[in-house]
Amino acid sequence: MTMLEVLDVSGLVTFQDSGRRGWQSYGVPLSGPMDWFAHRAANSMLNNSTDAVVIEIGLGEAMFRAKRDCVLAVTGTGFEVVNYIWTFPLWTSFYVRAGWRVQVKKISGGNWAYLGVAGGFEAQSMLGSKSTYLRGGLGSAIRAGDILEAGKPARELAKLTARNFPVEKFMNYSQSPVIEVIAGPQQDRFTEEGVQTFYGSEYTLSKSFDRMGYRLELLPSPSSAKGIAQATSADLLSEGMTLGSIQVPDNGQPIVMMADSPATGGYPKIANVIRADLPLLAQCEAGVSKIQFREIMLEEAQENFQKLNKAFKTPKG
Repeated sequence: MTMLEVLDVSGLVTFQDSGRRGWQSYGVPLSGPMDWFAHRAANSMLNNSTDAVVIEIGLGEAMFRAKRDCVLAVTGTGFEVVNYIWTFPLWTSFYVRAGWRVQVKKISGGNWAYLGVAGGFEAQSMLGSKSTYLRGGLGSAIRAGDILEAGKPARELAKLTARNFPVEKFMNYSQSPVIEVIAGPQQDRFTEEGVQTFYGSEYTLSKSFDRMGYRLELLPSPSSAKGIAQATSADLLSEGMTLGSIQVPDNGQPIVMMADSPATGGYPKIANVIRADLPLLAQCEAGVSKIQFREIMLEEAQENFQKLNKAFKTPKG
């Protein structure tokens, strides 16, 4: 059913579900949300399925008009929400009457916001997913004038409103995060000094970043002057990559593979960001963030992910 009219957008605004699985062997990226935790939290507050489609708003703003009464939820960081004449914090669900305007406004402290609707947004399924992948022509960006459809809510709207998600108990969004990683398959191709530089340095997010990859820049220090040194050439035969893979090309500056990452790559991978910490990295701002990496074991990474899964059992409200 018709739910929202798009009045204005800036930045990158797309539909995203949990991702396009099963096509990586054909070179099709996973896609899905840049911040998977915020995506799931928005759906959790609305009693939607974990795979329900939300609107991802990146590096800009969006304004909508409700075509009928509905309940919305907005998560992420670096934004605020104006509903009619009230300003709402993120990580809450709220009632919207037909005719009211809702604006997701960019402030500071992050990159991505997620707007969910009770019932989930309707979008065309392509290769088993409704996630937009612009480079591959799978879906298109949401633009002013679009009319957005939604499914049937799982519960009465009154029972879904005024919920809040206790994000601070599970995810510590910050512009100075310590991102946990596991060792990459080519860590032995780096010199001992190079590995020490990787783990002992601070980075900021380059302005040259997108949904495909986050280019990081080593912040100046005595140990980072030469970048992350490799013992051999940085060129490899292309091989499979996973979400969070950290490649290091010849310039010694790491690139982290994000939601629209290609399925293969030809640079050595020194480490891989654990799934539990990908949201922290996704929300780092270019030129502002101070990022560090810490190595953990695979078992600890799995435990961290399982702890986050417990966040989605029962939202408050």
